[in-house]
Amino acid sequence: MTDVFDLQPAESRRRKGAIAAIIGALVLIVGAYVAVAAWTSGRLPSDTKVGGVQVGGMEPAAARKALATAVAEKDKAPVTLTAGDKSTTITPADAGLRIDVDASIGELTGFSLNPAKVIGHLTGGVTEPLRTQVDEDKLKAAIGTAAKALAVAPKEGSLSVAGGKVALTQPVKGQAVDVDKTTDLVAEAWPRPAPFVTPVAESTPKVAAAEWERVKKEFADKAMSGPIAVRAGDKTFDISAATLAPAISFPADAEGKVAPKFDDKVLIAAVTKAADGADATTKAKDATVTFTNGQPSVVPAKTGVALDTTKIAAPVTAALTSEDRAATIPVTVTQPEFTTDEAKATLPKGQISTFTTYFNANGGGRVTNIRLAARTLNGTYVPPGGTFSLNGVLGRRTPEKGYAKGGVISDGRLSENYGGGISQVSTTLFNAAFFAGVEFKQYMAHGFYISRYPEGREATISYPYPDNRWVNTTDGGILIRAHSSGGQVTVSFYGTKKWDITASKSPRRNVVQPKKITDASPDCITQAPTPGFDVTVTRFFKQNGNTVRTQAFNTHYNPEDDVTCTHPDAK
Repeated sequence: MTDVFDLQPAESRRRKGAIAAIIGALVLIVGAYVAVAAWTSGRLPSDTKVGGVQVGGMEPAAARKALATAVAEKDKAPVTLTAGDKSTTITPADAGLRIDVDASIGELTGFSLNPAKVIGHLTGGVTEPLRTQVDEDKLKAAIGTAAKALAVAPKEGSLSVAGGKVALTQPVKGQAVDVDKTTDLVAEAWPRPAPFVTPVAESTPKVAAAEWERVKKEFADKAMSGPIAVRAGDKTFDISAATLAPAISFPADAEGKVAPKFDDKVLIAAVTKAADGADATTKAKDATVTFTNGQPSVVPAKTGVALDTTKIAAPVTAALTSEDRAATIPVTVTQPEFTTDEAKATLPKGQISTFTTYFNANGGGRVTNIRLAARTLNGTYVPPGGTFSLNGVLGRRTPEKGYAKGGVISDGRLSENYGGGISQVSTTLFNAAFFAGVEFKQYMAHGFYISRYPEGREATISYPYPDNRWVNTTDGGILIRAHSSGGQVTVSFYGTKKWDITASKSPRRNVVQPKKITDASPDCITQAPTPGFDVTVTRFFKQNGNTVRTQAFNTHYNPEDDVTCTHPDAK
């Protein structure tokens, strides 16, 4: 029994010793492991790259310095954004983008008992991306600005045949950058050298390119391939594609379909003009009245030939794409406005009014102009309902027509210009028209009163305004006879007398006295003073001794200032 009990303590001691040895070994191993972990925490793993920069085996401070130097350019390099064929850049600093060197190195250093990290330090081969800091508000704002530069507005295509040349403009798709998605893309992937392809939303033009191509091929190319032949009555003439082109346009409907549209008014005008130029049409001619030895005779009216304008558009537009490129247009007979019978029925039957004014026969250029204007006016015939224009008869007064310089009124002062003096012819004509009973459409009194004319019954003239214009409201045509000899000019109207015209004149009112002016300029013309005033002339229309109606003519005259010229060369 004693022997057995003695053996048990010895075995127990052996076990305890073994356990102690194991624990000691473990303590040594752990200590060694901790020592290795502590050693690795002071430097980066061998063969380590951060953002492509070799920093393996370096202590943290050295690694930070090396990385900062290597990425300095990346941190400043513009970031390129592309959308389709367009590109632009943003600046990292302005966009709130910055490379965080400390964070990029910090995660690779520091004490750790993690076996994977300790083994990684010992074996090397670690590759890490750069860490960044992003101010998302700034980045979004910068990309929003860039998006405007990258945007493309959708552009509709167009088709034109101007000048007879077919021109197709292709449509362009629109694009708009998705700012939110682009912000996320750049925030996640920056920095990198490659451009960022921005997410975009496309907008499509209303009319597809294929539709424009179809209309060009099916219509425009054919329509503009050459002239079309037009037959009108017994005449045939060509019209070029360029002549018809202004009448053609290419609008699109709501479904994106395009069809040629024709402006019938422009088309008809172009065809009518071409027909006139080819003598395929003739204008109707009014009857005219001529006078030989004072006796009237009628030159008969003639009918004309015109295109039927209601039947031009359809055949011409069809011809543009037909194989024979030919159109037939009906013609119509046109009638004159003033027929032979009307002319015969309204021939002048006698003198219905006459008036004479007087002037200094030694007036130089002024007299020349009066006599030339009277000769030009003489023999003018105004049919019933016709409108007379003195400027229309005389035209612009030029030296080439034989007009000389004569006195005119300009800004209240006397001066000289070609045709000066023919206001006397205008005033004489006005009074003949006044007593014939015609309807005045345009006339103007002189700026100040001239004593050789009746107060309130006179009319100045200039080209192109003011004119002496009236309508023949009598019952027949009016032949105007005008002549000037010695110191007078007479205008007489021959026609069918409708009215007995008399006139009355009111007293002067609102009288204004002239000013005295001394002028030293060489072109000064002396003026005799005349007061300004207002006056009313009343025209009485009488038939069979009874007044049928009256008409008032109110005239305002400015004062003619008393001008004394002091220059030796003044008149």
